[in-house]
Amino acid sequence: MHADRFFKALADPTRRKLLDLLCEKNGQTLGQLCENLDMARQSATQHLEILEAANLVSTVRRGREKLHFINPVPLHEVYERWVRKFERQRLSLLHDLKKELEGEQE
Repeated sequence: MHADRFFKALADPTRRKLLDLLCEKNGQTLGQLCENLDMARQSATQHLEILEAANLVSTVRRGREKLHFINPVPLHEVYERWVRKFERQRLSLLHDLKKELEGEQE
C-alpha cells in the first residue's frame, strides 16, 4: 500500500464524496457520479484518477462506458494498521468500566 497516495487521495473532500457515492451505489459511470457533484466532468475525472492511483477506485469497461468501483482493501489495511489498535484499547476500557459498574450494583 502506498500510504502517501492513499492519504493524499482522502485529504480532498470531493474525493471523499466520490467514495461515498460509490459506497452507496458501486459501479457508476462518470456521468452518474457527476450528477451528484458541482463540477465539470474533466475535474471529476482528475479526482477519479487520483483515487485510482491510490488504488481506492478501480474501473471496468463495459462497451463504451467506464464503470467505477470502490476498492475497500486499502481502507481495510489502514483500519487494521492504524485504527483497530486504538479501538481495542477503547473497548477494553469500556469493558473494564462495565465490570466495575456492575460490581457496584451487586
